[in-house]
Formats: sequence, structure tokens, C-alpha cells
Amino acid sequence: MPWQLLLAILTAPLVQRCTASAPPSVSPQLSRVWGPGLRPSMVLPARYFFIQAADTQGNNFTSSPPKQFHVSINAPGEQYTRIGVQVLDRKDGSLVVRYRLYASYKSLQITITCNGKHVADSPYILEGPVYSEDCYCPQTNPDIWLKDMLCKVSIPQIEHDLRHFSSVDPDKNAVEIPERFGDRQSLCHYTIKDNKVYIKTYGEHIGFRIFMDSLLLSLTSKVTVPDIEFFVNLGDWPLEKRKVSEIHPIFSWCGSTDSKDIIMPTYDLTDSVLETMGRVSLDMLSVQANSGPEWEKKNNTAFWRGRDSCKERLELVKLSRKHPDLIDAAFTHFFFFKHDENLYGPITQPIPFFDFFKYKYQILIDGTVAAYRMPYLLAGNSVILKQDSMYYEHFYNELQPWKHYVPFKKDLSDLLEKIQWVKDHDAQAKEIAKSAQEYAWNNLMGEHVFCYYFKLFQAYARLQVNKPRVRDGMERVELPSDNLFPCKCQRKKVCRADLIYLFF
Repeated sequence: MPWQLLLAILTAPLVQRCTASAPPSVSPQLSRVWGPGLRPSMVLPARYFFIQAADTQGNNFTSSPPKQFHVSINAPGEQYTRIGVQVLDRKDGSLVVRYRLYASYKSLQITITCNGKHVADSPYILEGPVYSEDCYCPQTNPDIWLKDMLCKVSIPQIEHDLRHFSSVDPDKNAVEIPERFGDRQSLCHYTIKDNKVYIKTYGEHIGFRIFMDSLLLSLTSKVTVPDIEFFVNLGDWPLEKRKVSEIHPIFSWCGSTDSKDIIMPTYDLTDSVLETMGRVSLDMLSVQANSGPEWEKKNNTAFWRGRDSCKERLELVKLSRKHPDLIDAAFTHFFFFKHDENLYGPITQPIPFFDFFKYKYQILIDGTVAAYRMPYLLAGNSVILKQDSMYYEHFYNELQPWKHYVPFKKDLSDLLEKIQWVKDHDAQAKEIAKSAQEYAWNNLMGEHVFCYYFKLFQAYARLQVNKPRVRDGMERVELPSDNLFPCKCQRKKVCRADLIYLFF
């Protein structure tokens, strides 16, 4: 037998095996790119968009795509482009690209390549001006801003909260709310007048005003907010619990079924939006790249870590010690109750939040009020087992049990049963986790938070029966003056009469 034929016979199976096991090739042309970060008019602290890898047959990748994608963002004609860019692998065949502008530019060019070839419609040209987060350049037409931000036409939770108030009297509230709550609660009294923010505080513990201050400064730099006067509760618990018709409007970060506060996105979610790619590491974008291993490789145990904020958490940890095969729960801090190691075991070291997603099942149980980790748990690729609760965040009423989470009773009496259910119904549990992710991506991102605040203020402003005022004792909340890259706002100004028409 000629040696050439022998070599062909010996190597043929090897070639076939290599060909069969070779990963599919990425098609730059058939891959897709989309997202709000391709819209120059949508101003966010950190913009973002997605890349979906597809193969040469047009099939989407369903696991991490080959590391062949390259993204560059620059400002044509500029010597330096001060933009931070991160490409994050969502491990489902797609990438999320986020970027933060540290200066404003006339235009941006986003170039996306794979193996040196342009992806989809790359390069993308964002005709500006493209304003940075630090640029004070509010859109004076609220209808244009709402359209640019792709805001929902209506938000049921806002309508629900404001239904208690046929009208709002800023003069009356300025006197009565401090009389009711000022000595025993921590409050901020805000007035936004001519798009400038003013504040007066009540109570000793007012440190959390920094979150509301930052949000209002960020929002007023993006859009002209209607003149409005309102009070913000800086504490955990909702305040307005009177059952009479004469109640006061209080803005809070958490609601409850026995109160009538007006609910906003929590300070934690708000801060994570404002500081994305800044000083925070946990935000709705970073979770997408840190949702743990693929579903089949996750730990098949229900997981919880936290402090002793309520009695049910004590019961959870005791339950975990009795059923370690089902629950991994432990305390990282003790503050409210006495630590009995015989009952609750030793205090454990906190673990990074992203490590939570090594587990298939996440137990969500109240703290002092609602557990503010809910948005991030929704965005991770795990099933939430959620305790029945009187407390809620601004989006809870949109969630559906058995679609976005698995419910269990407040007293934990059926928790073991529900854990066993998700273990026995793995395909359904996986689908619930996916539905939760999709809800978070479509409702809890940065643009949704800004939309919620603005539409809340807009609706509340319409209820005011007299003009908001800058009251005695109020001080101006101002942007820091150390901006190294000042911008030139090029928006057309709208006269005051037009603004009144647009808002009312």
C-alpha cells in the first residue's frame, strides 16, 4: 500500500473528529447589535447596548461566544476621547457593552468588529451632541425627553399611590408635615423651582439625603422638571398610616399594605444607576455578567446570607441547620437580637454578592422592610423563593408568583415544601429564573429608574393647587463645580409659557 494512502486512512478519522468538535464560527454579518446606548439622545450615567453572536447559519450562540469581538468608541475629530468602555459576557451567547462619557462630544463612532470584520451595521455613528452625565443641559420639552428615554405611557404604581390625593396643597403641607413627623422622623423637604433644587432637613439622621440629592441633580441636568414641592422620608418604614381621608403625601423608598406613602425606586437601586462604572460594583449591568455558572452546574441548594433584621430570618437559619441538604443560610452580622451560637451557629464572613448565583435557588426574606436585593436577584440566573410580605418596592406589583418567583408563607411554614417543588420541577424552575431575568432587563435598568422618577414628579405636580415655593431655611443643592470637562449646551430654549402648557 502506498504510504500516501496509508497516511490518508490513518488521519481521516482524526480530521473528522476535529471537524465535528470544532466550535461554530461567528458570522459578523449575521450577529446583531441593539440597545439604548446607540441612541445619542438617551443620556444615562452609563450607556449600554448588546451584541448577540450568531453563527454562519444565522443561529444564535447560547453560551459564551468566542473572544473575537472588539469594541472601540471614539469621537471623530477629537484628539482625545475620554470614555470608559467595558465588554461583559452574559454567558448566553450575548455581550453587554457599557460605556461612560467623561466629556461631551459632537458625535461618537462605535466600531464593533469580529476577526477584523465589522459586526452588523458597524460602525455606528451617533450624531450629537452626545452629552455626558456631568453636563447640565436639560431637555426643556418633556414630551421629547419621554420619547427619547422610551418611557412607558403609564405606570400603574404611580397611579395607585396618587389615587389617595385629589389635590396637594404645598403651603399646608409645609406646615403640617414637619409638625407631624419632624421631631421623630428624618425628612427632606424639597422644592424644585425653575429646575433648581432646594432642601430643608428635619431629624437627626439625614445622611441618606445624598441619594435623593444626587438623583435630583442628575434628573434636572437631563430634563426640565416641573416646579414641585414634596417631602421625602429618609427612614426604612413608610410613615403615612392614618385611615382617615385627611392624609399627607410622603415620598418613601418602600411601601406597605397598611400605609399610603408614595413609592419611589429604592435609594440602593437609584445609587447603583447613578454610580454604574463609578464607585459601585453591584448594578443591573454588572449582574448580567456575573450570574454564575450555567443552570445545570449551579449548586442545587437554597441560599441566603444576611443579618438578623427580623424573627423570620432567625427561623430560616435554624431551619437551615436542621436541613442543610436543602438550605444554606447563615448570619453575617448580629444587631437586633442576641447571638446564640447553639441556635444559629457561628457568624460567617460575608461573601461577594455575585457568588450568590452559584446557587440555583435564592431565598428572599424581609429585613426591617422589603429586602432591597430583589432587583439584582431578578437579574441573576437563579430562582427566587420570595416570602409573603406586607412590604414592597416600586415594581413588586408587576411581578407574578410562579412566573417571576416562587412564593412561600411569611412564617416559613411551607418553605421546605417549595424548595422541594423547585428541585422536583427543574425545567419549570429554570423558566421562572429566565422570566425574572427578562423582567429585570426590560423594567429595572437605568432608563426605567429615571422615567419612573420623572413621571412621578410630573403627575404629582399636576395635583398641586398653588405654586411651590422656596421656603425659609431652604438651601440650594448644587452640582459640584470641579468638572474638568465643561460642556456647551446646545438645546433650544422654550419660553416659560410653553413650559406651563407642556406640563399641565
